Amino acid sequence: MKRLIFIFTLFFASNSVWAVVAPADGNTTNIYTEILIVLFLVALLLLIVSLVLLKTVRVMANEIKLPGIIPVAEPAKMLEYEEWLTTEKSEKSSKQSAWNKLLGLRPISEEKDMMLEHDFDGITELDNPTPVWFNAMFYASILFAVVYLLNYHVLEWSPLQNEEYAIEMKAAEASKGEFLAKAANLIDENTVKVDGDAAVLTAGKTVFMQNCVACHAPDGGGTIGPNLTDEYWIHGGTVNNIFKTIKYGIPEKGMIAWEKTLTVQQTSDVTNFILSLKGTKPANPKEPQGTKM
Repeated sequence: MKRLIFIFTLFFASNSVWAVVAPADGNTTNIYTEILIVLFLVALLLLIVSLVLLKTVRVMANEIKLPGIIPVAEPAKMLEYEEWLTTEKSEKSSKQSAWNKLLGLRPISEEKDMMLEHDFDGITELDNPTPVWFNAMFYASILFAVVYLLNYHVLEWSPLQNEEYAIEMKAAEASKGEFLAKAANLIDENTVKVDGDAAVLTAGKTVFMQNCVACHAPDGGGTIGPNLTDEYWIHGGTVNNIFKTIKYGIPEKGMIAWEKTLTVQQTSDVTNFILSLKGTKPANPKEPQGTKM
């Protein structure tokens, strides 16, 4: 039992010190871990209180135990029995002395020495000292408060709640950026969406000017390739159709596949830029080709 209490106490102390002095980097803070630590501490406290109460009851039971019936025997045997009984009480008293000191307990036989002079209706008050364990917890709480104050408010080794919130929000923004960067690579001809954002159209225009003007002219009016500003489309004019045409190409008509040259994000950007050309007035528009959409 003593080893169990020692292990629990050591684990509690190590977790408490780590929770106070461990530096926060935005990744170690976890609400579920904190809840588990709190639950563990509550369970540990209940265990200690239960053990203290159990030991107290046992000590009190031993103190008030009625003496056994001493059989009448020969004087020599009676003397031997009394010596044995004295030795037994002495050993039991020495074993319980440390525990009694910790709990602040004194034998019932010593109550007459602790009685105060005043009484009320025959009830006498005992001058019991404060138990050692209570004083230990009291001074330990003061020490913890000093360490907490130095850690959070003086030396500022660990962040306060508002600082922890800022750190977690910053980490969340970084994670969001990483997710969106990965999600961009999941775009295909089935999931691509129409996006008229100015940044998207600017990026799409850059890709168009670098790769598409030779066949479709800088204004999209068409040269070798078809006019991209009218309502007629050979292979479909939806965002999905245009993305698919750019990605896989039309080799038999001279349209190369761009999936190994452009990223999926670049393909999506240039697709939206081409859609934005609809209704514009190119300088030399090519005649309509395909089906009116």
